[in-house]
Amino acid sequence: MNPASLTIEISQMAALIAMSPAFLGWIKMLKCWSQGRKSAGLLQPYRDLAKLFTKDVVLAENASWIFRFTPYMVFGVAVLVGGLVPILSIDLPLAPAADIIVIVGLFAVARFFTALAGMDIGTAFGGMGASREMMIASLAEPAMLMAIFTVSLATGSTSLAEIVNVIYSGQSVLRPSLAFAFLAFLMIALAETGRIPVDNPSTHLELTMIHEAMILEYSGRHLALIEWAGMMKLFLFVTIGIASFAPWGIAAKGGLPGLLPALMFMSLKLGAVGIGIVLIETGLAKVRLFRLTEFLGSAFLLATLGMLSYFILD
Repeated sequence: MNPASLTIEISQMAALIAMSPAFLGWIKMLKCWSQGRKSAGLLQPYRDLAKLFTKDVVLAENASWIFRFTPYMVFGVAVLVGGLVPILSIDLPLAPAADIIVIVGLFAVARFFTALAGMDIGTAFGGMGASREMMIASLAEPAMLMAIFTVSLATGSTSLAEIVNVIYSGQSVLRPSLAFAFLAFLMIALAETGRIPVDNPSTHLELTMIHEAMILEYSGRHLALIEWAGMMKLFLFVTIGIASFAPWGIAAKGGLPGLLPALMFMSLKLGAVGIGIVLIETGLAKVRLFRLTEFLGSAFLLATLGMLSYFILD
């Protein structure tokens, strides 16, 4: 591990931590504009996090170590995944240690502890949200793995850094199988990050909320860490999609000089993705809870069609 690679790794994690609230603020700002409302501004998520960090933590009497440990673990998992995904560069010291399967596993561990924390206090909302979250996970994770396996078949590796390398080498990425995999990944990303049409992150109605139901008992810095981790998860799913399907602009092995252009390309891509998310959320309504199985089943079907089309057509 040379100093330049270590600097790139640290810079990428710092970019994830610092830019994920701005990305969410960009989405909220565009959504307000599209609905004819006045926006709170791009920096509102930073102000919300700062306010939460200044508040005291209120814990239930029967809260166990799981409830206290989960916010730090979820935040740490998001930062760790940020060191594995080629956001700015593929020259990452941690990248050879884990592939996309490990990344999916890390997200699953964070979800597992969040569900445990939701049930730990014993409230009805926490148990309801945990059961809904596990139902979505049981359908979304296999579909995501199937979509990524389709990409890995086309590139010959499950490592995101190697996938970017293969695409940079000039191999054709205009394949029907990758088109199916991209559509499946898009649907899975909306489900995993709690966006419409699967979940509404801005609601607290007990009949509709999923992720929010598990974290209702959190406050202060604990809530701030969980909210920040959610912002980073949205950021990471977007960058995973970029690395898998449109990695152009990510710096190859060239050291520090390539970071600034990579940061500019990433900012442009995030801006375009934010516009796409707003178009989806303003054009679609939230799906009923009992219709989510059809939505995620369709994602799995698309991913399966992508894999089958690879063997038949490619």
